[in-house]
Amino acid sequence: MKTSNALVLILVLLSISASTEWPTHTVCKEDNLEIHYKSCDPQQDFAFSIDRCSDVTTHTFNIRAAMVLRHSIKELYVKADLIIGGKTVLSYSDTLCEPGHSQLIFCGKKKGEHLYYEGPVTLGIKEIPQGEYTVSARLTNEDHVTVACADFTVKNYLDYY
Repeated sequence: MKTSNALVLILVLLSISASTEWPTHTVCKEDNLEIHYKSCDPQQDFAFSIDRCSDVTTHTFNIRAAMVLRHSIKELYVKADLIIGGKTVLSYSDTLCEPGHSQLIFCGKKKGEHLYYEGPVTLGIKEIPQGEYTVSARLTNEDHVTVACADFTVKNYLDYY
């Protein structure tokens, strides 16, 4: 019995390490709006959720995100691209953490610390664009090392009018 349990454990570990991609996670799925994400960092996945898809269409909504930091955050930069049909149509970048000016509560966290955020997020847009597209988001630190990254697939068929 112990040998068969050990064999199953070894097979599971081998199949996990043989995988080259993280799984696709569902953020939310309702009638006319679906959001999924997949970590694009080959070494780390993370947890991200919202309560309801319909919350995303409001100006501010609550999220939950968690991960263990593989790199310290003295400075943190975000870059996001809107990709439609394989082409980047819009890019956004911003500084989130820098000495003396930090927008986020986890600025200054060290490698190995657990990062958990539960609270409001404001996108700064009035509506989520309609259609099917990808939002690629990457967080990098002062050493230009990826802290976290994900590709969000959005399918929005909401009627705003």
